[in-house]
Amino acid sequence: MGVLQLEAVAKRYGDRVLFRDVTWQLGGRERVGLVGPNGIGKTTLCRLLAGEEAPDAGRIGRARDETIGYLPQEVAGEATGSVLGAVLAAFPEVWTLERELERTAARLGTDETLTARYGDLQHRFEALGGYRLETEARVLLGGLGFRDPDLGRPLAEFSGGWRMRAALARLLLRRPAILLLDEPTNHLDLESLAWLEGHLEAYDGAVVVVSHDRYFLNRMVTAVAELSPEGLQLYPGDYDAYLAQRGARAALLEARARNQAGRVAEIERFVERFRYKATRARQVQSRIKMLERLPRIERQGPARRIRFAFPAPPRTGRSVVRLEGVHKAYGATVVYAGVDLEVERGERVALVGPNGAGKSTLLRLVAGVLPPDRGERTLGAHVSAHYYAQHQVAALDPARTVLEEMEAAAPELGRTRLRTLLGAFLFSGDAVEKTVAVLSGGEKARVALARMLVRPAPLLCLDEPTNHLDLAARAVLEDALEEFEGTLVFISHDRYFINRLATRVVEVRAGRLTSHLGGYDDYRAALARPPGTAEAGTAPPSASPHRPPAGRPDAAAARPVRRRVAPEVRALRARLEALEAQIHALEARLGELGAALADPALYTDGDRARAVAVERRDAEEQVAWLLHEWETLSEALAAHE
Repeated sequence: MGVLQLEAVAKRYGDRVLFRDVTWQLGGRERVGLVGPNGIGKTTLCRLLAGEEAPDAGRIGRARDETIGYLPQEVAGEATGSVLGAVLAAFPEVWTLERELERTAARLGTDETLTARYGDLQHRFEALGGYRLETEARVLLGGLGFRDPDLGRPLAEFSGGWRMRAALARLLLRRPAILLLDEPTNHLDLESLAWLEGHLEAYDGAVVVVSHDRYFLNRMVTAVAELSPEGLQLYPGDYDAYLAQRGARAALLEARARNQAGRVAEIERFVERFRYKATRARQVQSRIKMLERLPRIERQGPARRIRFAFPAPPRTGRSVVRLEGVHKAYGATVVYAGVDLEVERGERVALVGPNGAGKSTLLRLVAGVLPPDRGERTLGAHVSAHYYAQHQVAALDPARTVLEEMEAAAPELGRTRLRTLLGAFLFSGDAVEKTVAVLSGGEKARVALARMLVRPAPLLCLDEPTNHLDLAARAVLEDALEEFEGTLVFISHDRYFINRLATRVVEVRAGRLTSHLGGYDDYRAALARPPGTAEAGTAPPSASPHRPPAGRPDAAAARPVRRRVAPEVRALRARLEALEAQIHALEARLGELGAALADPALYTDGDRARAVAVERRDAEEQVAWLLHEWETLSEALAAHE
């Protein structure tokens, strides 16, 4: 029996039906990703599950004594007390008991009859976790990015994103049987995200998460629940498995609909042919009744795939932008004391590092919107830069409509193409006629991003461009940036986005820059190597690090030459050949697993589907590791030869 059951649940607001007939049973250790387009009702469903709203129809049943914890997208109410105090405030009965313990202890010397009472209070305090709560709270806050000196500071001094982290720590400290997390990754940096994934993986309870972070969903969930106006459809496996299953299901439904349409047309021809023949009257009536009773298979319209291609920017010189000996400080706080960075034509550089390390400062220095205190910023030939950050919304005209803002940026494109682009950024229908003044902060940020991208410069500097975009809109942006012919420097906490676009990751930490070739997974693999191990793809920031990403190993690279070969060279070649064999075998297995995941029959066995999805993910990670090792050994072999 599940810990949570929904039976034919429906919810509407006025004339608008969000969803109907949602039936679902959530198990005690499940990890479910709740997905669906923006506005479909994912947050509303979470509020229903948490008991903060009531359904219009149907029933929600919960197992007796099971607790539910809900993290909304935004924290409501005033921030009171210190960071640590706000987290510990989730247990008022414990701290009431602690005060009573202190009062009783103070009276023990004058009243010996209180000894039994004190012992009883101690047992209750220990049973409620009083002795462990503060230690656990400190661990949770540290994992979510708070430093020890921050814990005693007033929570009101922190931004909304940090307050959300404190709210998440408070929720995790409570250990509810069911965790409902609505966009928990929005305000986390990469290190905190990795910590949260590890914590949730070991969490002893059910987790339902709404997220637009595809990487997070692939790592965390064991099933995906897709919400639509008609109800909720459950798919076993991670997000990639869900996409494969949904595609296979849509193809199967389309085939069944075609077959039914052919059968219906055949019956209708029979009826039309023999309608007025008395000898066939009974057969005609039988077929008419058959058509009336036949449940029609509804064809799903093809998924609307919006594509947007950037205009080609002017071709630049090889060196696009260079920072040399750059210093930057804010008052007494020194962010950089003489850093160097060069970005070359065609590179896609992701800046990563903990919050407060100086990533946004570095991006603004690269973009030229922030002057260095000392040092030089040099642009290459024919280079101009566009900079995007969410505060760029101040440049929008509040009196213009969304469409008028776009027309002002690119009048030559015409309204039809501009409407298509705005659709990719979640503005469709009458929404394009809203004035900027009435838009939410997130909507203004999307307009500012769309306005900049409609006519890009050769160098794009983007600070968190995927914020406020759902998965479909992110895919549109990823497609467009992947085909962009210019140079890109960006900050993102979306690891899938980094993996898909980055050719180099620059880690910003303690005022130093370290470059790693490849995407996020390549960067994490480099960090995981023991100290002193050669890191394939690592280059000093001042070097010229641009090169094509590693592809399939070329067997000819390790072919023996006709001369005396040193033992270390023979060993390198032997290891390279073994690696190539492993890589080719794994790639063949990945092809088999991909075919299995595309087969609808696989999903009749949920355990088997999950096992195949996990095996594919493990194989992909192993291939990535082997490719890194292959590149390291190839460079070592080239050095010897």
